[in-house]
Amino acid sequence: MQIKVKLFATLRENREKEMMMDLVQGATPKDIIERLNIRAEEAAIIMINGRGANSDQVLEDNDTVSIFPPVGGG
Repeated sequence: MQIKVKLFATLRENREKEMMMDLVQGATPKDIIERLNIRAEEAAIIMINGRGANSDQVLEDNDTVSIFPPVGGG
């Protein structure tokens, strides 16, 4: 299945900003994070099709997964 992956902020360093990935049925955002060598604590916010999600949510063909690092500031 085809999944669009969007990375933000520091997660873009040495990686593409946006990419298409071929994944097996039943794949999750956790599988994407592992494939891209992103540490789990670096993937603080995960969105699927613009809605908040967790790393174990099963993906569907043509989903868009956005991954954000922890947000700091005050």
